Amino acid sequence: MRIPRIYHPETLPSSGFVMLSEDAAGHIGRVLRMQPGQEVELFDGSGAEFPAVISEVSKKNVQVEIQKRIDRSSESPLNLHLGQVISRGDKMEFTIQKSVELGVNTITPLISERCGVKLDQKRFEKKLAQWQKIAISACEQCGRNTVPEIRPIMQLEEWCAEEYDGLKLNLHPRAKYSINTLPTPVENVRLLIGPEGGLSAEEIAKTRDYHFEETLLGPRVLRTETAALTAITALQVRFGDLG
Repeated sequence: MRIPRIYHPETLPSSGFVMLSEDAAGHIGRVLRMQPGQEVELFDGSGAEFPAVISEVSKKNVQVEIQKRIDRSSESPLNLHLGQVISRGDKMEFTIQKSVELGVNTITPLISERCGVKLDQKRFEKKLAQWQKIAISACEQCGRNTVPEIRPIMQLEEWCAEEYDGLKLNLHPRAKYSINTLPTPVENVRLLIGPEGGLSAEEIAKTRDYHFEETLLGPRVLRTETAALTAITALQVRFGDLG
């Protein structure tokens, strides 16, 4: 059986006893039904992992004893910031989960003219919390010890206008150049993925004003969630650690 990886929201010591968070305790105790003496692997987002042994299990609490700290990074040399216009249903959750698995460092959910999701502030805040949990769960699954940040929701132009020291890309079906023709080396990329209906002509013009380079993925028009993951993969093959 694979040793479960568990995220701990507070800084972990190199050794000693630790009470797990409520979510982690519920997962270990009620879902996995683990018992004292069994092994788990903790991480706190600092880039390290902490092998531990369960010492106590109750209905609400789980205590573990940390054995040591191991500094181990599976982060890509490419720092990738995804600006994703919010998509409907579970598509946004799928995009976040798979983007984290592919090595994205930061994700900013965006609102554009053709964004099909209309929520009030309170529901958006709940969505943000849910998306951050999805990112954490993806890290637990894929072996990352650094948790990507899900930033607060922003308007598209506000995000495009932010200062950024790196390559800024906007996918465009009629762009002259593909990801394979981009110059090397590139260490920082800000990638914009539009909504299901695409960006408006005015929005595309704005991205040019903010110095986004238009790039081509291929001859076929991809859905927004497919475009995001395809572009991230192509960038990781070109500049990162895939392939």
